[in-house]
Amino acid sequence: ADQAAAAAKNLSLITDVFLRLIKMIIAPLVFTTLVAGIAHMEDAASVGRIGVKTMTWFIGASVVSLLLGLIMVQILQPGAGMHLPQAALATAPAASTDAFSLHGFVTHLVPTSIFDAMAKNEILQIVVFSLFVGTAVAALDDKAPAVLNLVEQAASIMLKVTEFVMKLAPLAIFAALASTIATQGLEMLAVYAKFVLGFYGSMGILWGLLFLAGAAVLGRRVLPLFKVIRTPALLAFSTASSEAAYPRILDALPTVGVRRRIVSFVLPLGYSFNLDGSMLYCTFATMFIMQAHGVHLSVSQQVFMLLLLMVTSKGIAGIPRASLVVIMA
Repeated sequence: ADQAAAAAKNLSLITDVFLRLIKMIIAPLVFTTLVAGIAHMEDAASVGRIGVKTMTWFIGASVVSLLLGLIMVQILQPGAGMHLPQAALATAPAASTDAFSLHGFVTHLVPTSIFDAMAKNEILQIVVFSLFVGTAVAALDDKAPAVLNLVEQAASIMLKVTEFVMKLAPLAIFAALASTIATQGLEMLAVYAKFVLGFYGSMGILWGLLFLAGAAVLGRRVLPLFKVIRTPALLAFSTASSEAAYPRILDALPTVGVRRRIVSFVLPLGYSFNLDGSMLYCTFATMFIMQAHGVHLSVSQQVFMLLLLMVTSKGIAGIPRASLVVIMA
């Protein structure tokens, strides 16, 4: 047992470094992608009716995805009963809700210094500051092209840095699994299998709901639509990145009667604001971790978690396994 614990400690070094790398990129990634996305939102509004319909669908689908993940993980309870020995250590004093108050929460939302918020990885404060900056840029007549260009370039750089970090994800996951199994035993694999199967079952339900929603709007025309997106969807699944499917879908949709101008507007916007599968995974995985460590969230805490995931999950479509960054945040 002592040798297994020592080996697990050595293996966990890889995982610890990976998690520190993720923490390193969270603040600049959230800030740059949110500001760039919000600054362009006026473009969507100028399109008028199509823009309103598009954003209504995206927000509605996002809410359904988040709620579905939350409901399914509560029903299946894949992490219950694990009783990880690290639970006591993992619960930092800052997580205590004894002193929680509405006044304290609201005032904590607003940063006194964005640099302090970034240094401490205070995600909610970064989100609030990003909303103000992005809205201000969008409200300017010329949209501050120099600043917007700088933010977009910074966002591109941070997405590339995130891509580099995510290349270490398989190694970190290997180390984490090996370390856990070395100390917990092979029965842990059954727990992870329950998690994976539960998640894919939830994804199947989400696909069914999306298909029914499409059928309600399009009728029989939904069948050829799903036929042409089947291959790009499989490509996205096999590469773990929906960006890989983008060119195929861009070419395929006009063949089933979708006008090119609508495709060219809705599809890029959807890649930032309509990450239904990622959001489902984020709620499912986050609550699984909570269950594994015996942490219980109140209903209000779960609602706040969903709202935070709704905002922070934007802009991760092109990076394989980037949901890990959102879960860490």
